[in-house]
Amino acid sequence: MAKVNTAPLSGMRDFLPLDVLRRNYVIDVIERVYQSYGFEPLETPAMERLSTLLGKYGEEGDKLIFRIMKRGDKLEDALRNDPTVDSVGDAGLRYDLTVPLARVVANYRNELPRVFKRYQIQPVFRADRPAKGRYREFFQCDVDVIGSASQTVEAEVLNAGAQVMEELGFSGEGAFMLRLNHRGILRGLMETAGVQPDLEDSALVAIDKLDKIGLDGVAAELTERGVGRAAAESLLQTMAGVPAANGAILDWLAELLQGSELGTRGVAELRRVIDYCRYGPAAGRLRVDPYLARGLSYYTGPIFEIEFPGFGSSGGGGGRYDDLIGMFSGQTIPACGFSLGLERIILIMEEQGMFPAQLAGQPQVVVTIFDRSTVGASLELAQRLRRGGLRVDLYPDDDRYGRQFQYADERKIRYALLLGPREVEAGVVAVKDLSTGEQTDIPAGEAVERLLAIAG
Repeated sequence: MAKVNTAPLSGMRDFLPLDVLRRNYVIDVIERVYQSYGFEPLETPAMERLSTLLGKYGEEGDKLIFRIMKRGDKLEDALRNDPTVDSVGDAGLRYDLTVPLARVVANYRNELPRVFKRYQIQPVFRADRPAKGRYREFFQCDVDVIGSASQTVEAEVLNAGAQVMEELGFSGEGAFMLRLNHRGILRGLMETAGVQPDLEDSALVAIDKLDKIGLDGVAAELTERGVGRAAAESLLQTMAGVPAANGAILDWLAELLQGSELGTRGVAELRRVIDYCRYGPAAGRLRVDPYLARGLSYYTGPIFEIEFPGFGSSGGGGGRYDDLIGMFSGQTIPACGFSLGLERIILIMEEQGMFPAQLAGQPQVVVTIFDRSTVGASLELAQRLRRGGLRVDLYPDDDRYGRQFQYADERKIRYALLLGPREVEAGVVAVKDLSTGEQTDIPAGEAVERLLAIAG
C-alpha cells in the first residue's frame, strides 16, 4: 500500500492538546478583558459571497482571497460556457472579521443597539506565502465599536488591546508598542509631495512595505507604480526626517500639512486619540508613525498596529473605517476596531516562556492502578475526586509504578495518587509529588479537600 502524506497542507496546522490549551488560555484572557469593556460576542460563517469580499481589501488583499468554486449544475455550466476564474467561483473563505461584521450590521441594523460593541474570535483564511508565525489559516481576535465617530472609541479599543497584552505578561517597559497614524495624514503627505490623486492608493501599497523593503525598496516600487520622480523623492525625503517624540511629530506634521484639509484633520484627531488614551493602559505605549499605512483600503481615519520590538512582524492592528458598512447598507455608519494576531502572540509567548506551568484543562492528578485487585478502588477514587471539582486522569493499566509516573510526566501532571493494598487497608491515599519525589499519605476522606489545596 502506498504511503499517504499525512502532513497538513502548507500554511495549515494541526493543533495538538498543548497547542489548544495555550490558545484557550490566551483567548480566555482576551474574552475576559473585552467583556470588561462592554463588548459582546459575535460569530459569522467561514464562507462569504465573493461579492461581499472582493473590492474591500485593496489590490494586494483581493489576490489573497481563497475562492470557492460553484457546485453542481452551476459549476458544470460555468466550465462549459465560460471557464474563467470569476465565472467558476461564487464564494470565498473570509479574509478577515471586519467585512463580515459590516455585512452583519447592514443586515441586522434594526435589531442591534445604536452603538454596537462586539468582539469576535474565529479563524480567517488567506492565500499567503507561509512563513514563521504566518499561516494561511489563523485566528483573529477582533473588537469593534459601530455607530460613533468620537475618538473615545479609538481610545477604548486601544486600551482594551493594551490591557490584554499586559494581562498576558507583556507588561515591561518596551514589551510592546502601539504604532499610530491617520489615513488623512498619509493622504496629506502624498498631496504635499505632489503624488497624483489617482496614484495615491497605489502609492499607499508601496509605503505599507517600508518595514519590509526599506526606503530604497519603497523608492523603486513607487517608480514601478508610476509615481513621478519628483513626487517620489519629495515623499521619501519627508519620510527620512521624522522627529522622535509624539508631540514633536504632531507639531511637525501640523506645520508640514497646513495646506491639506485631510492632513490637518488627521493631526487633530490623533491628538485627541492620544489625549483620551492617557486614562488607560495604552498611555505610554503609543508611538506616532506618520508612514504606518495598514494595507487594507477600507480605513478612513486613525490606524494602529501592535509592534513587539525585536520580534519582526506585527501582532495585530486596526483603525477607523467609517465608509465600509455603507458599501452594504447605503448609509454612512461610523466604525472602528482592533484585531489581535493570536498566532503571533502565542509564538512570542512560547519563545519567551510566558505560559503558566499548569494550564486550565490539563489534568491535575493521575490515579494509578496497583493491580487488578485495586482497580475498583482506583476507579472509585477517581470519580470521587472528579465530583469534588478536580481534573483527574486514570492510568488504564496495572503497569509498574515507574511506567505510570513516566506517563504522568509526559502529560505534565505533577501529582500521582497511589492506592495499593497498604493504602486501601489503612484508609489513606498516597500522594507523590513527581517534581520533588516526595510522597505523603492523606486520609481518604480528606482527599478532595487536601488535593484541591495543593493541586488546584
